[in-house]
Amino acid sequence: MRDIKTEIINTAKQIGDLVDWLILRHARPEPYKPTMYIDLEGVNLSRKGSLSILTLLIDTGIPTMRVYLIDVYSLGSQAFNTTGVKRKTLNDILQDENIPKVFFDVRNDSDALFAHFGVALRGVEDVQLMESATRATTSSRKYLNGLAKCIEQGVLYGSDLTTWKLAKEKGGRLFKSEYGGSYKVFEQRPIPNEIISYCVGDVQYLPMLWSRFRSNTDRWRDLVNKETKKRVEASQKPEYQPHGPDRALAPWSEDQNRILDKWNYVPPPRDYFDEDDNWDFDKDNGWDDDGPTSCRDIINSCDYDYYYSD
Repeated sequence: MRDIKTEIINTAKQIGDLVDWLILRHARPEPYKPTMYIDLEGVNLSRKGSLSILTLLIDTGIPTMRVYLIDVYSLGSQAFNTTGVKRKTLNDILQDENIPKVFFDVRNDSDALFAHFGVALRGVEDVQLMESATRATTSSRKYLNGLAKCIEQGVLYGSDLTTWKLAKEKGGRLFKSEYGGSYKVFEQRPIPNEIISYCVGDVQYLPMLWSRFRSNTDRWRDLVNKETKKRVEASQKPEYQPHGPDRALAPWSEDQNRILDKWNYVPPPRDYFDEDDNWDFDKDNGWDDDGPTSCRDIINSCDYDYYYSD
């Protein structure tokens, strides 16, 4: 497991310094892999609620990743409008089509950013849709998976998985009503350690998930990008429903599913001992020898005497 360093960003100067670094990082030549992995938290995170924390994981390929918890609750619009030395803002970066930003289910994050701060996300890659597109059949793609299921199905095992789930559970108990919690905990300052660990857990394995699903095939990249853009655009429309009943359904059309079925098709392994195979075997006389299979058939006389003489 890679090391993680965590920092709380709650001043305008910190925002400016972070923006300057991100602009420098994405100067040409652009990085081969995404650097920014993002998740948001808040009270009823959506246009109908509030945005309290923007969690940003920075992965530059070195052993240590950095996670910044941007305190939107304290900074307000300064979090997005503060300029760095290069006169750029976090808003500019989030809206830059050429700077990739990786989310897991971007819909409500996009809704909250646009409704409360006018941030119209661009350059988004949605790991939830990437995972869905890699499944083999139309029926298996009917429903979307959550983050936990994606992580449990091939990213973490054993004690690492247990540790991750425990951190998520501890944080979840502070805001889930069934445990007597409240989402207001995301507005508590200083941010509780359990909430810091919870936020880190939402982003720390996004680079691994992105790499895993991206390595399967590039053929569906344009298709996934198209659906991701549609997600972002839909979240900015007045009629968007942040908690609609169809949110668990995958967005693929019949034609898209047909294409994905073709691209993801894996032929079944051949059973070389299938009874239906046309083997030249006679139960009474054994294998049918219709070719040169005896030693004298494949070894000339001189060599035969050499190998088999007394």
